[in-house]
Amino acid sequence: MREQVIRAIRRNNPDYLPLIIWNRDYEQSDIVYGEIQKHFQGENRDYSEWGFHWVRKDDTMGQPLEPVLKNLEDIENFHAPHLALSGRFDDLLRMKQDYPDKFLMASLALSGFTTLTFLAGFENVLTALYYAPRQLERLIEIVFGFEEQLIQQVSVVGVDAIAFLDDWGSQSGIMISPDQWRATFKSYYKSQFDLVHSLGMFVYFHTCGYVYDIIPDFIDIGVDVLNISQPNLYNIAQLGKDFGGSVCFCCPVSYQTTSISGTPDEIQQYIDSLFKHLGQFHGGLIGYAEEYHSIGMSEENYQACVRGFKKLRY
Repeated sequence: MREQVIRAIRRNNPDYLPLIIWNRDYEQSDIVYGEIQKHFQGENRDYSEWGFHWVRKDDTMGQPLEPVLKNLEDIENFHAPHLALSGRFDDLLRMKQDYPDKFLMASLALSGFTTLTFLAGFENVLTALYYAPRQLERLIEIVFGFEEQLIQQVSVVGVDAIAFLDDWGSQSGIMISPDQWRATFKSYYKSQFDLVHSLGMFVYFHTCGYVYDIIPDFIDIGVDVLNISQPNLYNIAQLGKDFGGSVCFCCPVSYQTTSISGTPDEIQQYIDSLFKHLGQFHGGLIGYAEEYHSIGMSEENYQACVRGFKKLRY
């Protein structure tokens, strides 16, 4: 419940390992959320308020059909969506009403850099870092500024955290050089995180991929919960040695390996290892489970993930 999550984040001796279940079984989750940035609208959830459209060939999230901005010159006349979107906070308020004792997060859904790449195209954004930094900076200010306005608005609802879902890692490293990330993006994130903290909320930051080089930066600028979504890419023991006790990690059983192809016993061993290396700092770990039949997860393995995290006690 809410108190146990806060104690885990602050590393203040929770009674048990809190768990977030992302897409179902909210009654079993210690954390619930509602999306306040609307990337999945319409009858088929295929339209973003930013203007891009999703295409899907299976049950996964899919990907934008094409960039909204055809070239970098279009950025000059581009504007953020309207803040006054009907029903923007409805999902969040419903969760707050249905689960009043749980830790409540307002999710920006896909945010920051990820939104930039969907608007302008991944290759175009990377190219603009070097050849059109002025145009790219304007787009960064539009996207990050819109998110800051949403954070301001939702703060009056009474939420515990803002969730940023922004993928920065490939299988082997950050998508741009760490120095370039620090020069271009770090100050924007710091501004957002400072705002979240000033309004009395925690920062929950999700990233896929291997981002080891900038974990110290995330800690430095105020990430409270770091959702490492692919722990199989990391040496978990080393992760604990280097950063345990400095940030609260939130980790699933690997969606590329064990939670898909492992046995329930192997899933439990994986969870126990996460707990051993990341959760022994008077807290500092939150479990994560998500139903992923779209990439081959069985119901048995999903249940084993939930059960494995929920059995852990301090």
